Amino acid sequence: MFEVAEYIGIIAFAMSGFFVATRNHLDLLGILISTFLTALGGGILRDIAVDKVPFTFSHDYPALIVTTVLILLILFKFHRKNSLENKPLFILSDSIGLISFSISGALIGIEHNFNLTGVVTMAFITAVGGGIARDVIINEVPFVFKTGFYGTVSLIVGAVLYFLNQENLISLLSITILFFAGLSLRILAYYKKWSIPLR
Repeated sequence: MFEVAEYIGIIAFAMSGFFVATRNHLDLLGILISTFLTALGGGILRDIAVDKVPFTFSHDYPALIVTTVLILLILFKFHRKNSLENKPLFILSDSIGLISFSISGALIGIEHNFNLTGVVTMAFITAVGGGIARDVIINEVPFVFKTGFYGTVSLIVGAVLYFLNQENLISLLSITILFFAGLSLRILAYYKKWSIPLR
């Protein structure tokens, strides 16, 4: 289940990183860095946090997946299209990546017997770590800090997985339901412009 969530997240966030890079008119090197950092950065931070060799460094598939997605997007000339950010394809790919990485991060936390705080933190780091690093490099306020409900969805997914584990209810079915519920919540929050009020 971990690897499935990880690969789905990598594909989705590779697309998201590519779209952000082209919106900022980066050159090929910039696009490469943005794509790889968005897709793999959160997972690397997650694995370092639990003192293990990053999944990306011990398996060839993550880099191959990102490279394949990058080549396909360039072949289909997505880099020449008008800004895709805030378009359905970008929102969908970014949302899928958010939920998938939240799940894989939470599963790592559960595997290491972390408490609720630890599991939720792992979900959050995995889901938004790469995006934050990307935005800092291109000199933007990280997306997660501008969209109030974005990071909140990740925290909710991590918390739900923690409690599912407490009740021994983690299974392919429960994770699949959680994935689609989290995805629906994220998309609904985006289009309804939900945010956490300051007061």
